[in-house]
Amino acid sequence: MEVRRLSCLFLFNKYSQSLITFENHSKKMKRDLYIDFAKGLATLSIIFIHTAFWSGQFYIPVEIRVFSLVFDVALFYALSGITSGSNIEKTFYRLLKLQITYMIFVTFLFFADYFFKVFGLTFFSLEWLQSFYSTFGSKYATTSISNIPQWQNLGNWYLHQYTNADTFPVVMGSFWYLKVYFILTVFGVLILRFFPKHINWFIGLCIVLTFLFNIFPEMYPTGQVGYVAFYMTIFLAANKLRGKKIPTKIIPVLYATVAAALIGMSWYYGADIFYKINKNKFPPQIPYIIWTFFSLVTLFVFYNRLKISRESFITHVGKNAIFFYFGQGISSSLVYFLVVPLKEYMPWWILMIIIYGVNIMLAFLISLGLKKIDHLGWNILEFLRRKTANKTV
Repeated sequence: MEVRRLSCLFLFNKYSQSLITFENHSKKMKRDLYIDFAKGLATLSIIFIHTAFWSGQFYIPVEIRVFSLVFDVALFYALSGITSGSNIEKTFYRLLKLQITYMIFVTFLFFADYFFKVFGLTFFSLEWLQSFYSTFGSKYATTSISNIPQWQNLGNWYLHQYTNADTFPVVMGSFWYLKVYFILTVFGVLILRFFPKHINWFIGLCIVLTFLFNIFPEMYPTGQVGYVAFYMTIFLAANKLRGKKIPTKIIPVLYATVAAALIGMSWYYGADIFYKINKNKFPPQIPYIIWTFFSLVTLFVFYNRLKISRESFITHVGKNAIFFYFGQGISSSLVYFLVVPLKEYMPWWILMIIIYGVNIMLAFLISLGLKKIDHLGWNILEFLRRKTANKTV
């Protein structure tokens, strides 16, 4: 009897393990690698943008810096719209996890910045540190260096007020995206949950607000309203296209419309408007909005058309996009110290290729380290939770 019972338990365990393996395999099969692929390309594009616009200001021609904005941050909001649903609990849990991961990262960043300053003041001098920070250019050179930790900066970072991190200026310079993402996702899921039959009305409202802000610049509000009005349009429109495929016959019409919009923008604003795209990005104004059409149309044209069946470095980047986004802020700051000594000794395009490659490699290595730091941070939080939790009888 005992042998029979043990045999049944053994078979049950084998069945359970097989079922779990099958479920995990099913989940992997259901994952749309195109989304990971698109996120990966968008992330690599962001690294190129920050290569061109930060350290690239010293040597990359303005035309190339403008071209780098072809595939920009609007893609992330579109991909977020495609992958978002109306489950409030799931969405808020995901945002909570992201907030905690973000807080772990900025805590690490705060102490890295602080200890570097203490190291510089202890073993070198204030003048050496000032010379070090001058590498970033006068716009980002720090004016107050102290061995006293500026705890208010860490508190502000937790609350998404992105005061500068002196040692890694690109990090906070690129975090505006995160604040808008949090706001957008909260309002987006509320709309999807409570107004599923009126999504088109909300898209229309966001479009009207965006154009009102641009037609009457004196009405353009400060803060996040202008950002959310435009990017919410993208988020909701992308959600409407979720699981759908753009008909082949419409594709030429879409690209012809994009071309006509770009030509019309050049005619109305003048050809030099293309050199001012980045200035029209913060907050989004009509020239930048038109500029995003090409990348957004391309994203939706290939959605459910381009089949990605295998994992690759690009899909790996897409799956770990948040860690690459954090890591590229650090790596894009570090490459300054290669650009400044090398820019006089080689053509700009060779240096750009080298720096971009180095930036990707550093972002990859830093992202691996940040994942370990994130894991350690979660373990510490779990330890504290167990120690402080009320014991139930």
